[in-house]
Formats: sequence, C-alpha cells, structure tokens
Amino acid sequence: MRKKVREKPQAYVRSLDNTPALNYDVYIMGPIEKALYFLGAFIVGAAVAYLFYGGLAKDIYGDPTTKTYILNIVICTVVGLIAGYLFIPSRTKSIILKRKNELKRQFRVLLDTLTTSIGSGKSVYDSFVTAYDDLAVIYSADDYIMQELKIIRRGLTNNIAIEDLLVNFGERSGIDDIISFAGVFETCSKRGGNMKDIIRSIQQILGDKLNVEEGITTVLSSSAMEQNIMMVMPILIVGLIKLSDEDFAAKFTTGSGIAATTIGVICFVAAYIMGKKIMKIKV
Repeated sequence: MRKKVREKPQAYVRSLDNTPALNYDVYIMGPIEKALYFLGAFIVGAAVAYLFYGGLAKDIYGDPTTKTYILNIVICTVVGLIAGYLFIPSRTKSIILKRKNELKRQFRVLLDTLTTSIGSGKSVYDSFVTAYDDLAVIYSADDYIMQELKIIRRGLTNNIAIEDLLVNFGERSGIDDIISFAGVFETCSKRGGNMKDIIRSIQQILGDKLNVEEGITTVLSSSAMEQNIMMVMPILIVGLIKLSDEDFAAKFTTGSGIAATTIGVICFVAAYIMGKKIMKIKV
C-alpha cells in the first residue's frame, strides 16, 4: 500500500480566478534570507556559549590546554547550530504574525472605505470595484489589501460572486475577523439581508475590537521591553565579571560553577518562554 505523500505548504495558492494568491499562513524564506538569519543566530548563540562555558579544562596554572580549545570549538558550534535551528521557525512565525497584523489593519481601512461608499449611495458591488482606487492614495500597489482588491476586481470581471471571493480571501488570510466577515457576508447574500447595514455593523465591531487590541499592545509594550532587558542582563553581568575579576571568573569553569550556570540558563530560558506566553493575549 502506498504511503500518502504529505503536501508541502505553499506560499502562494490559486485564487478563484486561477491566479497566484498569497497564503498568509505560510512564509517560506529565500536561501539568502534563511542563511543570513541562521548565521546571525549562530554567531549570537556561539558567543553566549563561549561566555558561559568557554575556558573549560584548563591546567592547574589556569592556562588553556588542547582540550580547552577543542571544548570551546565543540560547545560553541553545537550551541550555535541549535540557536540557528530554533531561530528560523521562530522568526518565520514572527514574520507571519506581523504580516497578519498589518493585513488586519488594512482590512479595517477597507471596511471604512466600503462604509463611506455605501453611505454615499453606491451599491455593494460598485463599492468593492472602486475600493482599489480609493485606497490607492493610502497604500502602494504591493500592499496586502491592494493585492486582495486586485483579485476581487478580477474575480468580479469574470462573474465570480463577491461572497465567494471574500470567503476565499478569509481562508487564505487565516484571520478570524476576515473569516467572520466573509461568512456573514455569504450568509446574508444567499438568504437575503440589508448588506449595507451589515457592513456598517461589522465595520463598527471590528473597529472597536482592533482598538482594544492596540490598547493592550500599547500597555504590554513596556513590559515586553523590560522582559528583553532582563534576559540580556545576565549575559552582561557574567561578561563584566569575567572581564573584571579573573579569579572569580575561574570559578565558572569548576563543576559547581558549570552546574550553577546551566541551572541559571535553563531558568532564564523558561522564564522568557513563559513570559512570552503570558503576554500573548488574543482578543
């Protein structure tokens, strides 16, 4: 029996009008970008590893031996590789989150524009068609919302229903607000309803929700900065100690020093991960 081949996630998928459309849940780094991120994480990881664990296996006079140099290379290389390996997916998630947040803000502006157009007497169809020109004074052609409006306009030209285009947009975005909007729009379009009032209501709800999210982000920004500073402080303190007091620095290479250092590193990493989870608030 053949094993089912698992499909590789694609950064671009086919839209309803059979043109490439961005899949916001997937970001694939280019070879150069990935190599640069990996190299940066490797250098930082290797430097921190050397700071905490460098200089092991010295002789009784405190001079480095061949074993010291070998351990330095092995430890720095291993930690650097682990840092690079872990940083790539972490950075990818960060880029995806940043991209989605930007799209969410742009989608709110789109709803504002649609509400204004509909309020001026335009139909829902015409409001979506002219939205691209209305937002062209704010965004460039490469911005996410402008790319989506291009897809919507092409779809409407090819007689694809607005609700189907919006549902496809929501599925690709992976953003709950857009998915909810598309779902409500589709339901009202098929079962009947005052589309103008619905768009106004959703625009108000999503606007209030985004304001709450931005308020929470502003409140937590100072805490996030403090957390990052607290994570850097142990590295700076250990570095200053090793540079200023050689006798005290030598204690880091003893068995008890290595154990204490390892426990400290584990505690700080655990605290950092826990802090990130605490401050990750989803409205």
